[in-house]
Amino acid sequence: MHFKESNKLDKERDSARSDKPEGSDAGSQDSVLQRQIDPFEVSHLEREEDPEYLSTARKWVIVVCISSAATCVASASSMAGFAEEGVSRDFHVGKIVSILSISFYILGLGLGPLLIGPLSEVYGRNLVYRVSYTTFFALNWPVAFAPDISVHLIFRFFTGFCGSAFLSVAGGSVSDLFNDRTVANPMALYTICPFIGPVLGPLISGFINQSLDWRWTYRILLIWTFVELVALILLVPETYPPVLLKRKAIQLRRESGDNRYWAALERDSTHIGHAILVSCARPFQLLFFDHMAFLLDLWNAVILGILYLTFQAFPLIFGTLHGFNTQSSGMSFLGIGLGMVMAVSTQPFWNRFTKRLAEQNDGNVPPESRLVMGEVGGVLIPIGLFWFAFTTYPAVPWIVPIIASVPFGAGIYFVFTSTFTYTVTAYRPIAASAMAANSAMRSTFAAVFPLFARAMYDRLGYVGATALLAGLTTVLAPLPFIFRRIGARVREHSRFAHR
Repeated sequence: MHFKESNKLDKERDSARSDKPEGSDAGSQDSVLQRQIDPFEVSHLEREEDPEYLSTARKWVIVVCISSAATCVASASSMAGFAEEGVSRDFHVGKIVSILSISFYILGLGLGPLLIGPLSEVYGRNLVYRVSYTTFFALNWPVAFAPDISVHLIFRFFTGFCGSAFLSVAGGSVSDLFNDRTVANPMALYTICPFIGPVLGPLISGFINQSLDWRWTYRILLIWTFVELVALILLVPETYPPVLLKRKAIQLRRESGDNRYWAALERDSTHIGHAILVSCARPFQLLFFDHMAFLLDLWNAVILGILYLTFQAFPLIFGTLHGFNTQSSGMSFLGIGLGMVMAVSTQPFWNRFTKRLAEQNDGNVPPESRLVMGEVGGVLIPIGLFWFAFTTYPAVPWIVPIIASVPFGAGIYFVFTSTFTYTVTAYRPIAASAMAANSAMRSTFAAVFPLFARAMYDRLGYVGATALLAGLTTVLAPLPFIFRRIGARVREHSRFAHR
């Protein structure tokens, strides 16, 4: 068996997708020259070996599997909201301590990608998926059957840590399967799933905790997790090109008996500890040294923090002002969910918009064009929050603030779809690390915001507290407008962005 010489276009694409991590010696001219002339380097995947050339149906099955797994992980964060009363009662702790069940989980979601995301660029996506989700399933048992609050909170953190692969690595998988011209639809599905998850969580948990013991919240989560794990094992293959090249080199050595065949990842991984250290440091480098990535991640973080703050604020507002019970309070999140669904239905319009841009730019779609959707979301979010703020009066029918949450939900979808798609295209060689940096910052904010929700609403009132959040999102709303105009120039000077 032998591999064919790739044509120019294939070389350019493989080079872009197989770049070595920042901080390695890949930039050395001698190394590059050696690789160009070494006939035993396995640097090209045949069409039938390349995940980008899988059938459309096969690729969509993979995307649906990893996206639904992300929904499950995200729902697990907010499902704890309506279990807080039972946790407080059975473990004899106060309200703030029970809220830590959400915060610890989200903190795990934030810290996990710093290790798990970059590891996928060393060991591949599939191994990370299977190990992390198996561990996620196993560690949810102590959560469901915890004898005390310490065990419950510790394992909530570790389940969040293990499940976090699907908030960072999955973006890299979408990038592996689809090119810049076709990535919009699958990225839209992946984006809405982890953000519709926190909305589904209270809805599911509200029905459970209205009639059953709080522990059933986590028992049902275990059943859901098991189904997702089986689907991942059976339906999701490896998609990371450098790992596939490594496997091809191993196969060539085995079949030919010639040990001179090699792949870049094998040599890059000679000192695996150093490789992991470099990979884990890259998300921090992005946050500290790439101003565009930092500000967009900060924008995402504030919005996700506000979304998780609503898991404390909505039951407080609708329970106090409108007399909602647990089940009805869970259903109050339907407005946010409806907004997300309405927003995703606009995807055909955005596809046509992207197609026109590609035609105007010789088939290329500038990453900054993805931020147009973020501009729409940046406007809708403060509109929804201000509308919600000034309709939180007992005299105003309960349906009005729920309708007000619809543009808020739509804005969340537009903002995250925009920034996620921008991130995986602008930082394509290190897409998983870039998504890990984003996930770490936004999850940290999401862990903290629920802790001060009740105190803020008690001190500022329902109108004042929500208006404050609306004002904060208004201040950050110009970011996509600014970066759409100057992003290309900024990327020219970035150490990490794809030029």
